[in-house]
Amino acid sequence: MTGTVADGVPAAVREAFEGLGPELVAVRRDIHAHPERAWTEVRTTRLVADRLAAAGLSPRKLADGAGLLCDVPGDRDGPLVALRADLDALPIDDEKDVPYRSTHPGLAHACGHDVHTTVVLGAGLMLARLADAGRLPGRVRLVFQPAEEVLPGGALRMLEAGALEDVDRVFALHCDPRVDAGKVAVRVGPITAATDQVTVRLTGPGGHTARPQLTVDLVAALADVVVRGPAVLSRRVDPRAGLSLVWGRIVAGTADNVIPERGEAGGSVRVLDRAVWAQAKDLVPEVLRELIVPYRAGYEIDYVQGVPPGVNEATSAELFEAAASSVLGPGSVEAAEQSMGAEDFAWFLERLPGALGRLGVRPPGAAEAPDLHRGNFDVDETAISVGARVLCASALMALGHAE
Repeated sequence: MTGTVADGVPAAVREAFEGLGPELVAVRRDIHAHPERAWTEVRTTRLVADRLAAAGLSPRKLADGAGLLCDVPGDRDGPLVALRADLDALPIDDEKDVPYRSTHPGLAHACGHDVHTTVVLGAGLMLARLADAGRLPGRVRLVFQPAEEVLPGGALRMLEAGALEDVDRVFALHCDPRVDAGKVAVRVGPITAATDQVTVRLTGPGGHTARPQLTVDLVAALADVVVRGPAVLSRRVDPRAGLSLVWGRIVAGTADNVIPERGEAGGSVRVLDRAVWAQAKDLVPEVLRELIVPYRAGYEIDYVQGVPPGVNEATSAELFEAAASSVLGPGSVEAAEQSMGAEDFAWFLERLPGALGRLGVRPPGAAEAPDLHRGNFDVDETAISVGARVLCASALMALGHAE
């Protein structure tokens, strides 16, 4: 990026953000109070589309009304950069006592997608202001994606809808309760793990617990699968691949003295290495079958390949860091750790250069904050303006870099 363009980014961002802070907090609280499950984010999509249209833009909703694309039309001879947000909430109860608590029992924005949506909306409004003033040296595509929390996720649908068509570079943010509000974190290379889902269903004739030899002991079989499966897998792959099988659900039986006819366990497979991820879809079912066969149980193993590891491209990560430092000041960017969590933004990173950054949401000075995917998760709302400004600056840096 030329020195002239880079030097002008902080001022451009500061001017474009003028007056947006309170509105963005209100938008985030509205979305937080009205969470929607994966593939049903129609209200959230409409809210975002209406605000973008009011800014003079032309949002394009997906056919079912969940998810949208919107281009900010700057210099048509310039490059095209994309900013991505996810829209869906999690199927858990909101446990907070706040005015913007979820109004839908069993649904809550416990992963920060309400914040992600708001900061991309905010960045889009800022970029639209710059475009209106003739100060946007290229174009920016805003991508609001449904269904990040399920496998397979909405990233693939957005790709089919042309989200990355003609795009040169892509950026996204994800809330991080381990980083203070006012800061962001990023790293070059792998930043998230691949994640798949596995479900094991066992069947047998059932029977009395006094005579397990006359039937199929499904509870023992499930226990063996759950305990020994991860251990055996750890000896089948290079430890540096970071392959992990963790069970989240096991169901069998209704009485203490009855061996059940059916049992089921479900879990997630996570892996850091791209090549081992490609092998896992065959390796994991093979290992589990080997454990089940001695019990003579009938079995079904469903394996759903989810998302690949997320890998930040070096130049994009450097542009993100430079952008954040320029608008937030020295000491505002931390080194992000590689996470075993997954993000289907990884599908975008598989196709073109880009970077996923971590948005600090922990109140400064707090020893700890509620973790993601918990019913009491919340954010320091100063992070909203930080995220919008950083993404706006990242887009401007990327557009200038391509000149």
